[in-house]
Amino acid sequence: MKRQSRAGHLRGVREHFYRQVVDEQDDKPLRVLAYSLVPSPSARPDEDWGTLQAEADQLGYAIAARLHDVAVPVTTTYFPASSASQGVYTPPWDRPGWREAERQLREGLADGVIVLDRHNISSDDDEYHAVIKHLGEHCRALIHLVISEEPVAPT
Repeated sequence: MKRQSRAGHLRGVREHFYRQVVDEQDDKPLRVLAYSLVPSPSARPDEDWGTLQAEADQLGYAIAARLHDVAVPVTTTYFPASSASQGVYTPPWDRPGWREAERQLREGLADGVIVLDRHNISSDDDEYHAVIKHLGEHCRALIHLVISEEPVAPT
């Protein structure tokens, strides 16, 4: 239950900044950066970009640029007596493609970022929350997810 409420909170924060950006538009289409996090250097983001383009077309967004990074696991904990280690992915602000997205947003070249789901940004709730707030407060930018943090239950 707590996980579900946290997802709802994150969705609410993201939608707050989304509304701020949309309210400032003067009937111009939103310009978004299509961003993908691929699982390996040999993986291509083309399929993700196709999905992102279809979503953007459906909503009337204009894709300003396509950016991607490779999800590189980083070992954070290693116990010498054990083969267990905990791997996490590089934080978004340490990825070259995400840094380029932030630069373009700061310079006003786009109004936001469109991604498949929040895990393309971060699976860590606090880190994801920090990214939403940073983009909203410092870049005046939105994040649009194709798959929301908390899917709406069927009625």
